Amino acid sequence: MHASDTDSYQQDIRQWREGRIQRLTAPEGWLSLVGLEWLKPGANRVGSAAGNDIVLTAGPGHLGVIELAADGAMHLELPAHSGALIDGKPLRQARLVDDAQAGDAAPTMVSFGSASFHAIDRDGRKGLRVRDADAPTRRHFAGIDAFPVDPSWRIEATWVPARPGQTLEMGTVIGTIDKYPVPGMLEFSRDGSHFELLPVIEVAGDRQYFIVFADRTSGNETYGAARFLYVDPPQDGRVVLDFNKAYNPPCAFTPFATCPLAPPENRLDLRVTAGEKKYRGGGH
Repeated sequence: MHASDTDSYQQDIRQWREGRIQRLTAPEGWLSLVGLEWLKPGANRVGSAAGNDIVLTAGPGHLGVIELAADGAMHLELPAHSGALIDGKPLRQARLVDDAQAGDAAPTMVSFGSASFHAIDRDGRKGLRVRDADAPTRRHFAGIDAFPVDPSWRIEATWVPARPGQTLEMGTVIGTIDKYPVPGMLEFSRDGSHFELLPVIEVAGDRQYFIVFADRTSGNETYGAARFLYVDPPQDGRVVLDFNKAYNPPCAFTPFATCPLAPPENRLDLRVTAGEKKYRGGGH
């Protein structure tokens, strides 16, 4: 790169990292997670009092009851004057739509003071993802460490289209296995060696492909389970693979996320000294 191009590229990465921090530290960002609570069949009493089936770290002592039916349907009932809102409205009861059912829309949000929760579905298992804008992880965010920006890690990879119906299985930190459609393969060279990565289509209709990878820095300088990276679809058989934008999964910051793990196909025998390093504030 010419000097002017390098300066422009450095500025682009700085702006990308600023946006990344803004999203991470937002009131509804990953740093606000304070709980991941799994529902049992039947009635689940929810609240901050010790006698509840699901004990929250914030909110009223007895927030309400969630009934989990055999078919996976969830129904919430709130007592009078609970102070909680369902999708911003002072309702007393509602069917809870989880993140899998919601698709591109938002799941049902139950808010109470600075805290909130919505239902999630992980391989048929129903749970509550609980957030609090006043979470200690958000208030005491330690910032993000990263390798110096290195334009040489902005690599043009060759695109090899996938065979019809090709998928990639990825385990998660909660022991489930998710299967994603694979649009193609990325081939690139570094230090005289050949490497391959499999991106996946995370959500139908996505305009970018998602990569979960690990490398020889994983568990040392960088987070052990994986790092994430997005790429644009190919143009003229080429894809820009910018490892300076490799970032930590939510699980690097909170124990209440359900992150994917790098699959064997995406474990690079290479030191990727670009992108985010291990979070120094992580203690889980």
